[in-house]
Amino acid sequence: MSLNDTLKAVTDRIIARSEDTRRPYLDRMAAANSKGPSRAHLSCSGQAHAYAGAGEDQSALATGSAGNLGIVTAYNDMLSAHQPFERYPTLIRDAVRAAGGTAQVAGGVPAMCDGVTQGEAGMELSLFSRDVIAMATGIAMSHNTFDAAVYLGVCDKIVPGLIIGAQAFGHLPSVFVPAGPMTSGISNDEKAMVRQQYAKGEVGREALMASEMAAYHGPGTCTFYGTANTNQMLMEFMGLHLPGSSFVTPNTELRDELTKEAARRALSLSALGNNYTPTCDILDEKAFANGIVGLMATGGSTNLLIHLLAMARAGGIVLDWQDFSALSAVVPLLARVYPNGLADVNHFHAAGGLGYMIGELLNGGLLHPDTKTIAGEGLENYTSEPFLGDDGLTWRPGTKVSLNDKIVRPLSDPFQENGGLSHLNGNLGTGVMKISAVAPEHRVVEAPVRVFHTQDAAKDAFKAGEMTGDVILVVRFQGPKANGMPELHSLTPLLQIMQGRGQKVALVTDGRMSGASGKVPSAIHVCPEALDGGPIAYLQDGDMVRVDAVAGTLEVLTEGVFDRAPAQADLSGNEAGVGRELFTAFRASVGSANQGASVFGA
Repeated sequence: MSLNDTLKAVTDRIIARSEDTRRPYLDRMAAANSKGPSRAHLSCSGQAHAYAGAGEDQSALATGSAGNLGIVTAYNDMLSAHQPFERYPTLIRDAVRAAGGTAQVAGGVPAMCDGVTQGEAGMELSLFSRDVIAMATGIAMSHNTFDAAVYLGVCDKIVPGLIIGAQAFGHLPSVFVPAGPMTSGISNDEKAMVRQQYAKGEVGREALMASEMAAYHGPGTCTFYGTANTNQMLMEFMGLHLPGSSFVTPNTELRDELTKEAARRALSLSALGNNYTPTCDILDEKAFANGIVGLMATGGSTNLLIHLLAMARAGGIVLDWQDFSALSAVVPLLARVYPNGLADVNHFHAAGGLGYMIGELLNGGLLHPDTKTIAGEGLENYTSEPFLGDDGLTWRPGTKVSLNDKIVRPLSDPFQENGGLSHLNGNLGTGVMKISAVAPEHRVVEAPVRVFHTQDAAKDAFKAGEMTGDVILVVRFQGPKANGMPELHSLTPLLQIMQGRGQKVALVTDGRMSGASGKVPSAIHVCPEALDGGPIAYLQDGDMVRVDAVAGTLEVLTEGVFDRAPAQADLSGNEAGVGRELFTAFRASVGSANQGASVFGA
């Protein structure tokens, strides 16, 4: 199948747009590689420092020419998604040692959970943690003693931050190693129902806690298709995971063997061998276009509309939201995974998962087939699946048919004809909406607004019974400069209650929503943000606004709105507490959401 015309045109635009930044980046990577293995340039004292804690590998590091693998880990045992990484360094060292190489933990990066901080002050550090992770990755790798690296990370900001950091060392090969999802607990739909019952006051906190504990019950990634699992999808579509490895559950034999193979593969791709495959060659314009296609076809998290921009810019590639919009128009939705359906990622994986979807999209000309990956030349490698046989870990062809058409469908019979995200433009600015879980009858809302400067104020108004008619909630001063752009997912239960009562309801915000959100139309990431004098700063209660995900518009209909003075907000409460005082410089220097909301090159 020939390449889809829109995919080709979008990729060509990205290449042309990136010309002035991509070439200098690649030149820097080539210069770094030309210096040869890093350890050879260290002083004897420097090498002794670097090897002193290496135990039985000390002699091999000092005298051998085999590769040394750096491990950058997001391990902590407070978060289920990252707890399985505790065992990985030992698995990796043993595997690499058996292959004649060495491995060292280069450093750790922070990993915070938006689920824990949702609705709390700590959420205001969430987006900024991505850039901190990138910086920490740079520090870990700065010792310059490694020939390749493996990156252990899963969740919302962790993978994007690791990708940004890894590209600063893009002359080295990188393999990303997942932990896998936790086994399925109670259904996500049942969990959501109890949350709504609690918001209505129909059940108490004890019932809510029992429900949440039954859902989040063991090690591994949350099983809904939010940002964490969207990250895992991207790593396969972009060629940095081993094929079929994203959704293998933790602490299983297959998971352990995949981890060992990831370590061996990383070393095999170093400049010391004959199969040199640096990260900068894998993460090119085609890889990012493929990532966008994957995002649309799976109905993935809106957070990636920010993260992909920042990830790409770290390698000199310039994406914009119009790229996403153009591809969304031609890429059909092939998956329904909660909140875009009842299945979780374990069900999705069993139904054919990423391998089946990649095969369908390749056959339809909707993915670049000729990308470089850690599995070799060509994305066709990612239509295979791993299994353990008598000869150990091998790959076999994945299914060519959906094993459950309620979860994944072929290109010839998609769930909908276009992707799961909509780009909105209008006199209120530009924003995005996840529409894969929004019913068609809810995709256009025209109603008066209620304006709030905090999510708590919106919740208080709901509890007071003030929102009984059609309404568009505007929650502003939630952008990256105002307070770090927190997710506002704790508004989801009340929004869904109002929608369930028959009200027409939508959300407009310069903040973010969780990757698990979707049933209520939410125009998010609105730029310019209110603190920058964005148009939403001029809205007042009662103004008529139209949110139209079909036409892709975001408009205030009331005349004279922009003749007013823009609203001002007291943001002093955002400046301290729970570590927020440490991020004053970030809030002052961060770029806008439609440029990746990053402090790098803002």
